[in-house]
Amino acid sequence: MSRRDRVSETLRREIGNIIQHELKDPRLGFITVTRVELTQDLRYAKVFFSVLGKEEEHKKTKEALDSALGFMRRLIAQRIRLRLVPEISFKEDRSAEYSIRIQEALDEIKELTEVPPSPKEAGRKKRKVARSEPKKSSRKPKKK
Repeated sequence: MSRRDRVSETLRREIGNIIQHELKDPRLGFITVTRVELTQDLRYAKVFFSVLGKEEEHKKTKEALDSALGFMRRLIAQRIRLRLVPEISFKEDRSAEYSIRIQEALDEIKELTEVPPSPKEAGRKKRKVARSEPKKSSRKPKKK
């Protein structure tokens, strides 16, 4: 794991903690920090977040995060030992919503293409396969 990966993971964890425990802004919705992308020189960080809710809640959450940027940078500088604290920008991550929509579409396609069982197959009962224990040998072991 490279230094950039370690720093981005640490930033993701710390920013998530700050949002959950330190920020008291009522505009914040149920927010999750999904990932952090850092530049090679560790000066700029894109923080991707997802919010559950409607479009209005997404906008309010983005505004609240943008207004708390300075506060978060100060806390990060205190908690993480870096020469330069990266400039942070927040980007909305809609991949969770996108994957939910894809799953719903796949489920709908499955329902439409599913063939109902024929009357013959519906009337048949499945037989249970009985498992018996292995037979014990009737032979006596040889004496030495």
